[in-house]
Amino acid sequence: MNSLEILNSGDKFTHVSAGNLHTFDGKLFVKEASGATSCEISFGTLTTGASVPFFHSHKENEENYIILSGAGRFQVNDDVFDVSEGSVIRVATNCDRNLKCISETPMTYICIQAKEGSLGNYTMTDAEITERENKL
Repeated sequence: MNSLEILNSGDKFTHVSAGNLHTFDGKLFVKEASGATSCEISFGTLTTGASVPFFHSHKENEENYIILSGAGRFQVNDDVFDVSEGSVIRVATNCDRNLKCISETPMTYICIQAKEGSLGNYTMTDAEITERENKL
């Protein structure tokens, strides 16, 4: 599946699925389907020897890449380094980036794009423990 399926939604949530990531191919953006207002999330897969077809830079948004499977090379401006399953790469604004798969298996990754410097409180500084009946 290379499209998002909306599985559930309510006033305060949207549950979408990209399907089986082990067979995912291509690039898929999540924001529109999920109704997200704070970030853009995308899934991407590169086959052996393939790279993103262009370098790009963002003016306002940093990107966080999470490598889910496979291995490759990542370039930020003139810095090049190896990445593999479990790697997390944050790329700041106003710099070029690109990614290439060098493993025999496809490289699948998630990219989260959000406005640089916008994260205020997070984790427990933004959360509060609440009382609710557990229906799980």
